[in-house]
Amino acid sequence: MKETPLSEHISSKDLLPIGHIAARAGVAVSTVRYYETLGLIPAVRSHGNVRLFPRHVLRRIALIQVSVRFGISLAEVAALLADLPDHRPPSREEWSRISTTWGEHLARQQAVLARMQAELTGCIGCGCLSQTRCAVVNSDDRLRTDGSGPRRVLEAREND
Repeated sequence: MKETPLSEHISSKDLLPIGHIAARAGVAVSTVRYYETLGLIPAVRSHGNVRLFPRHVLRRIALIQVSVRFGISLAEVAALLADLPDHRPPSREEWSRISTTWGEHLARQQAVLARMQAELTGCIGCGCLSQTRCAVVNSDDRLRTDGSGPRRVLEAREND
């Protein structure tokens, strides 16, 4: 089944030139072009070859900007947006699915950061620099026979 072009779904009054989209979204025109190139936002070309964007891409751009700020890669954003229709804003259910997915992602990030903070606090805060207790200190490279890398730190993670 051949997909109907985006321009046939959207009224010309709902198509905005790239400069308007960039200004309304608070991003550079080059950013809008980049997002289009990555497939994050849809665009059509006018008869004069001018890039026009559906008004609802403003919501996508806002979502992209917030996502990146929270450490979600553009590849992850693209994967989730790929299933959304280009000709209309996402439905409440579609936004809910994205929100749930990113909520899970952020929860995983929080757990990693909490573990890192605990490790750093324990290491910096203890002040002991004990060869037997410290996960970092390795005087005279005594742990070389156990393998490469921060063995004690890695072993502590495996035991979590």
